[in-house]
Amino acid sequence: MDVYLETERLVLRRFTADDAALLIELDSDPAVMRYLTGGQPTAPQVVREQYLPRILAGYERWGGALGLFAAHEKDSGEFIGWFHSRPQPEGPLDETELGYRLRQAAWGKGYATEGSRGLLAKAFTELGVRMIWAETMSVNHGSRNIMEKLKMTFTDNIPIPSDMKMIEGSEQGGVRYEITKEQWEQQ
Repeated sequence: MDVYLETERLVLRRFTADDAALLIELDSDPAVMRYLTGGQPTAPQVVREQYLPRILAGYERWGGALGLFAAHEKDSGEFIGWFHSRPQPEGPLDETELGYRLRQAAWGKGYATEGSRGLLAKAFTELGVRMIWAETMSVNHGSRNIMEKLKMTFTDNIPIPSDMKMIEGSEQGGVRYEITKEQWEQQ
């Protein structure tokens, strides 16, 4: 296993070309996809031909330091979802987006907070990241709570992309949270 990061209960690793089934299963759960597609699954062909190649290309682009990482429980080895820390496509490398997508079985166990804290620490202490941001729908209270637990600061209301207008609650827009290295160091 190509370990990227370990926390108390999680191991994050780089995805491989053999991981399409994990991503397909994750994206097939309507509850997982609720605030992304309105519950519609991602087509397996899209995962295999677009998403996974894009994930793997990100490791090359950012030297394996940034990207999207498979998350597994340390004790069981079970795949629970993924986390990412990556810049905008043409953005500076010292400003990264934090994100995660977890299987329902992993919800409510503190994994999203734990994995995110691990990514923040790595980004700020090892990777030279200056600022980390995250965005979600205003109505996604679970993700907003995690951002607040991470001591990220609400910075702006943002519009919902046009391809997400069919999602319940989209009329309330989205939110952006940020944390700088200096803010993180003061915790």
